[in-house]
Amino acid sequence: MWAVLRVVCLLYCVRGQLTEGRTKAGPPGPGGVGPRGQRGEGGARGPGGKRGPGGEGGAGGPTGLPGPAGGRGEKGQRGRRGAAGACRCGSLAPRSAFSVSISGSFPPEDTPIRFDKVLLDEGGHYDLRTGKFVCPFPGVYYFSYDIALADRHLAIGLVHNGEFRVKTFDANTGNHDMASGSTAVFLNPEDEVWLEIFFRQQNGLVSDQTRTDSLFSGFLLYADTAYLDALAEDYA
Repeated sequence: MWAVLRVVCLLYCVRGQLTEGRTKAGPPGPGGVGPRGQRGEGGARGPGGKRGPGGEGGAGGPTGLPGPAGGRGEKGQRGRRGAAGACRCGSLAPRSAFSVSISGSFPPEDTPIRFDKVLLDEGGHYDLRTGKFVCPFPGVYYFSYDIALADRHLAIGLVHNGEFRVKTFDANTGNHDMASGSTAVFLNPEDEVWLEIFFRQQNGLVSDQTRTDSLFSGFLLYADTAYLDALAEDYA
């Protein structure tokens, strides 16, 4: 029993001390704000705000460099046929023709024979000074010769730019005779054509104004189509 009383008394003593400690306040601490603590870690990014109103347009910048050329476009549709142009067929058709005779006999060999009497020279393309026809237009030409001979044999030929195209030989029989030849040849502008004795002492060509003539003739059969097309474009 005494033990119990002693315990009870002890408890009251402890309680009293606790109550006394709570009632009496301790001395006040030092005043003022304490030092700033360290910066904490950043928080998570918040949601974006609403888009603001658009600003005014700025001034235009300088013109940039031209870009690379684009690819070739598709072929367009064919246009309508144009109106027919005025026909100038007659004025565009090239013309060239000549026929000449000779007044002398026994011409020299190995040189152009000079036919000195003009019967026709359409276009003026036969040269009396040289005895040569000079081509004015590209195309196909026809040439012929009919030569009177007497007293000697005749070896005569048609020459184109220095090369024989036709050769004929006629033996003299003691009477007047005729030698002839003809051919067609393609010529380019400035090409030359003439007649020539090709064998020595075989120049029996004679001029007999009372009975026969010796003739050299030629004319354009048709002009080259490319030349005519170019001529038509020039006049279009």
